[in-house]
Amino acid sequence: MRYVEAVSTTKKISKIGLGTWQFGSREWGYGTSYAGTDAALIVRRALELGVTLFDTAEMYAFGRSERILGAALADAPVPTEAAFIATKIFPVLPVAPVVEQRAVASANRLGVHTIDLYQVHQPNPLVRDGTTMRGMASLRRVGLIDEVGVSNYSLDRWRSAEEALGERVLSNQVQYSLIRRQADRDLIPFARREGRLIIAYSPLAQGLLSGHYDVTTRPRGAVRAANPLFLTENLARLTPLLDVLREVGSAHDATPAQIALAWAVHHPQVVAIPGASSVAQVESNAAAADITLSAAEYDALTTAADSFAPLTGPSSWAALAAERVGRS
Repeated sequence: MRYVEAVSTTKKISKIGLGTWQFGSREWGYGTSYAGTDAALIVRRALELGVTLFDTAEMYAFGRSERILGAALADAPVPTEAAFIATKIFPVLPVAPVVEQRAVASANRLGVHTIDLYQVHQPNPLVRDGTTMRGMASLRRVGLIDEVGVSNYSLDRWRSAEEALGERVLSNQVQYSLIRRQADRDLIPFARREGRLIIAYSPLAQGLLSGHYDVTTRPRGAVRAANPLFLTENLARLTPLLDVLREVGSAHDATPAQIALAWAVHHPQVVAIPGASSVAQVESNAAAADITLSAAEYDALTTAADSFAPLTGPSSWAALAAERVGRS
């Protein structure tokens, strides 16, 4: 396992972490045993593999993800003191007193005295970050949180949050993958200049880049079924990119998913938090941290991704509705 070297933190942060949106959530279609058995085994194996970054949120299954993660960490037979636990407040009303209350609730569900990274899950369009960051500052003063982060923030709003906090906002968690590269424009350059971190969620585009799905193999589960990227037309258009992922993978004895993850964490300021449906998948994800792509491989993947032009907008939603009717 590789760890972040470009940013100084109290605990080591693994380049590949574990996202736990699926813990306790039914919409992924992982079955009834997943939350009760598989999730704990996945967390245990992740720790054994050197994964330190575990990301959750109070809105994931209405707090159940935090409870499952906390219990799994507490019961793991390997030391968990090094675990870097990140969670998020759902900012319905992110004024200072509410931020403080929600952090206490999350810490209790996680079973920890200190949340290593407390993030604002989404920017609130009506509540500016001044009051939110006052709450964060109070939490830092009493030691309930160690670092402050944001999620889905523009660069300007990230900077405003830092100004309001009066110190660094360590990270910005954003969607980032071969087919979602908006962070390349300004967020990653800012992180590089200022010693900040980008946490990439959906680094496999909800499994689109795994190579498991094509025009003959459709995804199951409500989340993917509702995503227009998994339209038959888009899966067909994805084929050239998957071909390059497989070609690069053959040189590293790696899967398309591992190469896609290696691409995502290639930049020193980026870590990724893929989910895992099984122990085997968390093992595969963790191994991707040790794959070093050559400049030519990285460029070939980026060029192939540039050529992927999925069906989007109103036409994609109409096509999705038609496909769902056709399958019913």
